[in-house]
Amino acid sequence: QVQLVESGGGSVQAGGSLTLSCAASGLTFSRLCMGWFRQAPGKEREGVASIYIGDRIPNYADSVKGRFTISQDNAKNTLYLQMNSLKPEDTAMFYCAAIVSGGNYCRQRLKPNEFGYWGQGTQVTVSS
Repeated sequence: QVQLVESGGGSVQAGGSLTLSCAASGLTFSRLCMGWFRQAPGKEREGVASIYIGDRIPNYADSVKGRFTISQDNAKNTLYLQMNSLKPEDTAMFYCAAIVSGGNYCRQRLKPNEFGYWGQGTQVTVSS
């Protein structure tokens, strides 16, 4: 049974930081393309960052470059998203997603329909 379980969301003031975690099970972690997505009320789900677990090469949306860092802990089968310099416009439900793939597939993958497995989401609220 495939499971992606996010945690770490919360409420912070603008300029603050949060780290999200996504624990993966039921899949071979090293063969995953994994990503973080977010969806604000009334808006479409958008890709934030993705990474191929096998080679750790990341990919970021322009809106978060320099502020967010995607990383992994292979021993824990866990994906992270370190978010710094948070802005009110970062407020959204954040989702972890994954798909079994090769490294080449994962390059520049930030569209929701490019991922097959999803977590339940964790809320991030940034106040001004």
